[in-house]
Amino acid sequence: MSLFKFLSPAKALRDARQFVVTRKKHEWWMLIPALVVTGGVLVAFYLDSVARPEWKRPEIIWVKDWRLDRSDAEIEAQQAIDKAEKDKLDAELEKKRKARRDEFKKIDDGLKSWGL
Repeated sequence: MSLFKFLSPAKALRDARQFVVTRKKHEWWMLIPALVVTGGVLVAFYLDSVARPEWKRPEIIWVKDWRLDRSDAEIEAQQAIDKAEKDKLDAELEKKRKARRDEFKKIDDGLKSWGL
């Protein structure tokens, strides 16, 4: 119970008033960036805890079932068809990669012109 005799709202207000009065002007100006940085960190933690990626439908990969009695000619013919499709997809992917590289090269050239 001896702890409660030190806790008084009047003493707390008097102490807070004395603290406020004894601060210099530059200390009040430095309070603003300190509060902004602290608030920014708290907001970033809050947004990180709340932000959730949208649900994405799972991608289904269908696997072909082949007969066990296929001839080698049938297998090679199917492989030729699959290779043509794969080459087409690879060409599209390489085209997208080249476009992305060109975008980054443009940014890099712009930064080099600034001396960065």
